[in-house]
Amino acid sequence: MQLTRHTDYALRVLIHLAVSPTGRATIADIADAYALSRNHLMKVVHHLGQGDFIITQRGRGGGFSLARSPAEIMLGAVIRHTETDMNLADCGSCALRPACGLSGILKAATNAFLAVLDQHSLADAARDKAGLAALIAALPGPTTLISDGC
Repeated sequence: MQLTRHTDYALRVLIHLAVSPTGRATIADIADAYALSRNHLMKVVHHLGQGDFIITQRGRGGGFSLARSPAEIMLGAVIRHTETDMNLADCGSCALRPACGLSGILKAATNAFLAVLDQHSLADAARDKAGLAALIAALPGPTTLISDGC
């Protein structure tokens, strides 16, 4: 199974917010830091807001922040929200479908995958805050995670 780019970006946004000293970011901050498309990132941030994972604020001084603590944001819930198709194979039009047991096996595998993600929160993924912040600060683009005291 491979997660979509939408989910990849959503997880990056959430991890970025979890390690940010201010707990806030903007589309520009994250797009520049990770060299991501701002248009795609806007859709991802909007979708995360719809799922109540982040709080968005428009206008001057706007941006977004986590809607609740990282420990309360379960990775399984994020994946279910961002992935539109969790089917590992398209068995619907297969001629073998009536007698094949593969679809049930693949469904069980998907359920096991999600069960593991349900046991882990954003806090688990962002456990090494200092290490993640240092890596983000070293990315080629500007980022809000560096502070020189000015």
